[in-house]
Amino acid sequence: MWLIPAIDLKNNQVVRLFQGDFSKTTIYGTDPLEYALFFEKEGAKRLHLVDLDGAKEGFPVHKEIIIRIAQTLTIPVQVGGGIRDEETIKLYLSSGISQVIIGTKAIEDLNWLKRLSKLYPEKMIVSVDVRGEKVATMGWLRTSELFYLDLIKILNDYPLFAIILTLIERDGTQRGVETERLERTLQVSQKPILLAGGVSTVEDLLKLKTYEKKGLKGVIVGKALYEGTLNLKEAFKILSS
Repeated sequence: MWLIPAIDLKNNQVVRLFQGDFSKTTIYGTDPLEYALFFEKEGAKRLHLVDLDGAKEGFPVHKEIIIRIAQTLTIPVQVGGGIRDEETIKLYLSSGISQVIIGTKAIEDLNWLKRLSKLYPEKMIVSVDVRGEKVATMGWLRTSELFYLDLIKILNDYPLFAIILTLIERDGTQRGVETERLERTLQVSQKPILLAGGVSTVEDLLKLKTYEKKGLKGVIVGKALYEGTLNLKEAFKILSS
């Protein structure tokens, strides 16, 4: 099971939000590339980049630094935030990014997603961002009427690389993992699942590792790494054992 360090970008800085709230921002650094290189050096096998301003505005805002990071690192980089047209997908994939993450656009236009996922098989990840039982969009600023398990069932038919299940109530809170919605997701999904939200300790990782054989491919971790509640090398050792 992968542990995927996350770098969230806002105003060209490395930040974390509390439950996706843009008014509750903690700044951790001013050089995203420095953080990316550190995570790779520590042993990360994949990096998760999110353009928070892009998610909010509806178009990429940090594409220059994102492309620079992808072209500097040797590990795969997956990128989300404001990717809502084919031109951006082409640009990112041709610039060294391994997978693009689609959120809002996937909810708005499933036919568009189906067409592009067939055009770029295994190159797209859909982020299913869950608030309660419903899917959130527009950088989590809106909550749709779509039940998250209904969306996950639909995505079984698309040639995706993976699905990210983000539990918004847990994101950036360091409250620990919640397995109820994860279990339900694993029961209906035929795609590898990446979990985001709440992972803060080694105990969380040990709990989640039991779901690996059920389809949990990896966990995306952000704040716990920046706050030091989770040691990266120790975490990698646990997950590779």
